[in-house]
Amino acid sequence: MSLAVIQMVSQDDVLANLASARRLLEQAAEGGAFLAVLPENFAAIGRRDLASLGRAEAAGQGPILPWLRQAARDLKLWIVAGTLPLPPDDRPQGKPNACSLLIDEQGERVARYDKIHLFDVDVTDNRGRYRESDDYAHGARVVVADTPVGRLGLTVCYDLRFPELYGALREAGAELISAPSAFTAVTGAAHWQVLVRARAIETQCYLLAAGQGGIHPGPRETFGHSAIVDPWGRVLAEQAQGEAVLLASRDAKEQAAIRQRMPVSTHRRFLTPATPGPARTEKL
Repeated sequence: MSLAVIQMVSQDDVLANLASARRLLEQAAEGGAFLAVLPENFAAIGRRDLASLGRAEAAGQGPILPWLRQAARDLKLWIVAGTLPLPPDDRPQGKPNACSLLIDEQGERVARYDKIHLFDVDVTDNRGRYRESDDYAHGARVVVADTPVGRLGLTVCYDLRFPELYGALREAGAELISAPSAFTAVTGAAHWQVLVRARAIETQCYLLAAGQGGIHPGPRETFGHSAIVDPWGRVLAEQAQGEAVLLASRDAKEQAAIRQRMPVSTHRRFLTPATPGPARTEKL
């Protein structure tokens, strides 16, 4: 087993969430995973002090980044750290981004993706109104990185609704795409699986869709149904609700054969719409 997707039911207690995440990452490593994806807001959900949390982490005074580096080193595991609030590298006092970090097995940061599409929508649930831009700044770059299990493109949650981003990742050489998420119960029931499978099929990539799946402060209910989907759109592993560790292998030969038999990337007749910024490639 080379790939792991982790589903959580995170709360607003950072240390308790980190303890849960560590336990689940240990299960992933024991199952043979080389790369594990944590869900969006894995360390805290429902908090109103995101900016101060992010500044503390950037200043080296928070618990999340040291924990993340230690977990990767201890478990010899590459980790996609769902999302956590972090200000831009060049503006440590700025508004935080919803940031997805790729950490290697030595605990070093390989790549940083700042969520481009922010969830500013109205939903017919008990919360009703979501405005991520109140708390976060938009990201501006497409990010891909080399890993031991293939070339990884990074996305987050609401990004799933924007196929042009996924097209840009495929053009940049992505073979796998991570999608840490916290889909609402309402939008997830309507659209989650069809979006995850569609993004896998159109890019001919493995989709590593790690979700939150349960009840959170707010009150907020997330859909779960974390999944690993192969480049043909087959769901290799899935979990409806609650905590879970999903494991699957990447078959690079089969993926290459799918792309050869159906070379959609060479058949495209329309250019991928412009992205907010140039692709940023991170290499080992």
